[in-house]
Amino acid sequence: MSVSVYIPSPFRYLTQNREHITVDGANVSEVLDAVNDRYPGFDNLVYGADREVPAHINIYVNNHEIHELGGTGTPVADGDQVAVIPALAGGADDGASSGITPSSVALTPEEAMRYSRHIIMNQVGSIGQRKLRSAKVLIIGAGGLGSPVAIYLALAGVGTIGIVEFDTVDLSNLQRQLLHQTEDIGKSKLLSAKESLHSYNPNVQVIGHEFPLTSDNAMEVIQQYDIIVNGADNFATRYLVNDAAYLLGKTLVDGSILLFDGQATVFKPGMGCYRCLYPTPPPPGLVPSCAEAGVLGAITGLVGSIQATEVFKQVLGIGEPLVNRLLLVDALTMEFRTMKLRRDPSCPLCGDHPTVTELIDYDQFCGSPPLVMEGAAAGHGGH
Repeated sequence: MSVSVYIPSPFRYLTQNREHITVDGANVSEVLDAVNDRYPGFDNLVYGADREVPAHINIYVNNHEIHELGGTGTPVADGDQVAVIPALAGGADDGASSGITPSSVALTPEEAMRYSRHIIMNQVGSIGQRKLRSAKVLIIGAGGLGSPVAIYLALAGVGTIGIVEFDTVDLSNLQRQLLHQTEDIGKSKLLSAKESLHSYNPNVQVIGHEFPLTSDNAMEVIQQYDIIVNGADNFATRYLVNDAAYLLGKTLVDGSILLFDGQATVFKPGMGCYRCLYPTPPPPGLVPSCAEAGVLGAITGLVGSIQATEVFKQVLGIGEPLVNRLLLVDALTMEFRTMKLRRDPSCPLCGDHPTVTELIDYDQFCGSPPLVMEGAAAGHGGH
């Protein structure tokens, strides 16, 4: 059977930068073996020591995850597509559906003019605009992803924007982190972010949390907000934010990027979580950070804009959110794919018999060193 295999950009150094490879095989296992025969070393990326697909790798056949099918024994037919997707470290009715109560205070004339392009939209209107003004959104990181998210939330009139960030602006940040400019080098990213957001819209409240997010403080911080946006670029923080958001019943808009690839999804309590998608993190050093492998500046704007859009949809209660769907962006081919996600009944956090009922030591869980102030750029810098 002739099958097309999609190779994400972090793996293309093995395939001579080819994003699609056509091989023969009767099932997924044979297809992966055929890729490895052509590009030795590929199986080291998709298999663990016991030749099982590790939890940080998802494999899809025609957009269906193989755990929902027959695992690596899933048969394939001529023309099928297999996609190998790794975790990357590096989102107007009455308001009932979103859980956010619009303010009873009418919009001021200045607000009515500022948001006029929203207000004339049937899906928003003045009621929807007041919902945005009443919304409280927390962004993890004021970096590559956090920058476009924060800017678009502020421009749209989201009333309260919280930002977790403790890094300072570095020259290398300016290639992609839109909140910061050359004159901000050496300045606190949080201060730079506040100044930028208020220059865009002085009406929004920006609340800074200038410290690393940890198991000791995450619940206290996250409980203050309606929606959480994850822009962290390390796995310890990603799992920490996922677990805290779930335990507090908060919607999590998740995004990640590396090289030319991006991922975005929305996790709502009871409908799956990050652990359902990636039950365990990859071994330390296997998936490089953006600081190690690089990232196209524009991909952060693309994925961040998608995350901001998902936030608006949640606040307004409109459209079809990326719940139970993983959006994959390949900027090299400019292809967008949507993979189906499912809540895993055996998930240790949101499954039928959870074992994770409180926050844990995430540095130990991920096998990563604890974050320190000097390493902030690898923590909440958001790529």
